[in-house]
Amino acid sequence: MPRGDKDKYTDKQKRQAEHIEEGYEKRGVPDEEAEKRAWATVNKQDGGKKSGSGRKSGRKTP
Repeated sequence: MPRGDKDKYTDKQKRQAEHIEEGYEKRGVPDEEAEKRAWATVNKQDGGKKSGSGRKSGRKTP
């Protein structure tokens, strides 16, 4: 998967990033920087979680 590819994110995560990006752009942040910040925010909120089977939860079994 090429760097920057957003295919593995859920639709909800994509919508969140778009909304966050629009907020940054309204505050005068350049488009490219707003996109980077938006995705960084989504990753921080979700712990970098992406959709897909076979992804491990962060839990450890006793």
